[in-house]
Amino acid sequence: MVFSMGRLKKFPAEVSISMSGTAGITAAILVGGLGTRLRPAVADRPKVLAAVAGRPFLTYLLDQLARAGIRSTVLCTGYRADVVATELGSSYKGMALIHSRESSPLGTGGALRHARALLQSDPVLVLNGDSYCDADLGFFIDRHRKAEAVASLLLTEMSQTSRYGRVEVNDRETVVGFIEKAQGSGPGWINAGIYVLAQSFLQSLPLGTPLSLEREVFPAWVGRGLNAFRSPGWFIDIGTPESYVEAGRLFESRCLA
Repeated sequence: MVFSMGRLKKFPAEVSISMSGTAGITAAILVGGLGTRLRPAVADRPKVLAAVAGRPFLTYLLDQLARAGIRSTVLCTGYRADVVATELGSSYKGMALIHSRESSPLGTGGALRHARALLQSDPVLVLNGDSYCDADLGFFIDRHRKAEAVASLLLTEMSQTSRYGRVEVNDRETVVGFIEKAQGSGPGWINAGIYVLAQSFLQSLPLGTPLSLEREVFPAWVGRGLNAFRSPGWFIDIGTPESYVEAGRLFESRCLA
């Protein structure tokens, strides 16, 4: 049985950034995508380096991690990995940057498995490189640990979910299903592209195999310890030319540029 959104516990509307949960945590950002739909706007640059309000989009994610107290981040790179390495180097605002380069496209799941030896903590915090959700990452990690979950997804509420699909959750904060994009119209909760994953979860992924977390891995983990927590923070992605333009307006209006 699926319960209404009102039954699902969520992050408090006003919370200070919690750093206790992030102590010793290694983060990973999935930055290997081709960005085909965005190519007219960014030419041959990696999507994550697309200029948003005058800055590479990836730097907003790095700022978020730095504010949360993360000291080490693995960049899972693919398309134009050389450009990412040249522009960002090996550190950012005191945070170590480690580059895990895939020689051929592995998808989000395959990229994480490829980088597993570099992901030193348990659990690991994972961010999609083409979206941003204004969430308290330390609080999210604390909730994951309290639930003794194997994998946790951060959710954000959307008035129209048709572009993203929906995540269905019960009153125990357990994911019970995913509604595909074409079917997931109307309001609901979507995957915000931020995860906390146990090492046992990463180890279960096949090495060297192209794999999508969103389309293949997470649906297969329904009923096996897949938790979800919803965030009241705002969300934006740069997956389409329209959302890319909107991201610039949003970051400027929130004085983050």
